[in-house]
Amino acid sequence: MTREILRAPGDTARPFALVTNDTARRGAPWTAAQDAILSDAAFETARATITSWPGYAPTPLLPLPGLAAEAGVASIHYKDEGGRFGLGSFKALGGAYAVARLLCREVSALIGKAVGMADILSGAHAGEVGNITVCCATDGNHGRSVAWGAQTFGCRCVIFIHATVSEGRKAAIEHYGAEVRRCAGNYDDSVREAQETATREGWFVVSDTSYPGYMEVPKDVMQGYELMAWEALGQLGEKPTHVFLQTGVGGMAAAVAAQAKRRWGDARPVIVLADPDRSACWLDSFRAGRPTAVEGDLDTLMAGLACGEVSALAWEILKDHADAAMALPDDAAVEMMRRLAHPAAGDTPVVAGESAVAGLAGLMAAMADDAARKALGLDAGSRILVFGTEGDTDPELYRALVGADAATIRGQAA
Repeated sequence: MTREILRAPGDTARPFALVTNDTARRGAPWTAAQDAILSDAAFETARATITSWPGYAPTPLLPLPGLAAEAGVASIHYKDEGGRFGLGSFKALGGAYAVARLLCREVSALIGKAVGMADILSGAHAGEVGNITVCCATDGNHGRSVAWGAQTFGCRCVIFIHATVSEGRKAAIEHYGAEVRRCAGNYDDSVREAQETATREGWFVVSDTSYPGYMEVPKDVMQGYELMAWEALGQLGEKPTHVFLQTGVGGMAAAVAAQAKRRWGDARPVIVLADPDRSACWLDSFRAGRPTAVEGDLDTLMAGLACGEVSALAWEILKDHADAAMALPDDAAVEMMRRLAHPAAGDTPVVAGESAVAGLAGLMAAMADDAARKALGLDAGSRILVFGTEGDTDPELYRALVGADAATIRGQAA
């Protein structure tokens, strides 16, 4: 039976909600339907492709022994994606890879013969590539990755952002040559506007979420994300007992869960999802036992997680292989950003953006609550893996929230 734990406002600790997923179990099989979304074979193609790109390097996995001692667990490891391809987030792995895969398919169809990634990178088909337009909706980071991929490979790009995406994130996307169009409404409204415009104009949507009639390209995006998980699991000296993941539409979390499940099977870690309380679509979906949309403006400081509808592809994986979901207020993210920037004794200072820390904030909230600890099987022997999915992707906002700019924090780590 689904179990819900709620710490209400006014308690001594920060409020949060936790819902266990009664359809998940660690012994659940990896199904044929799940393998059709994310598989070892498709991952190997993505890994070989992305690791061949100029500038590729694995991002660091940072031990945080001081924070682990504060939390009361054996270890915390933080996968720091702030330096990924110079774009500031893990999204560089997904959007750009999906653009490259799309261009290979479309140019092959146009000229009537197979075109590989090396051909696209070399500019051998620049004329055909230049006539293709890709687009997507974004909270910021995915759009930056798609724009970077389009600029790198030579196609046109139009990015749709919703009403509350910051001007800093808009400018960062424009830096890579994309046209940016601001839409009324929330993220899910911008997804619909991107699809409608693409259908009308003959463009190609490169989205990190999936919905009925749009399933293939998001598989490529998610397959690219798996590289981050593959790196992290290989960098760990010991298998984690728990993985805490900020979620949004769920593509990244599904990619991490898939890599863990295919690697360890029934011995996979406990997987916990975390989102802002104003856009906690995974918590609501686990509570209902089916994909459930969150309505309203979804206005949260954690802009990269401001998603009201779960990805259909991610649901197919996480319904079986994610054990719980949490919802946290914005101030939990701000506190965690500050704690990472000005860390406990012995820990490396970390620059983490506001959408990078929900998973870690979820861990700290759960460890402060007896019922949550018990529900998630957390104790002094727990080994925690979290993914810091972005750095200071909005530098002005980061400085305002943390009280110092990223260069200052990184200088303290040197």
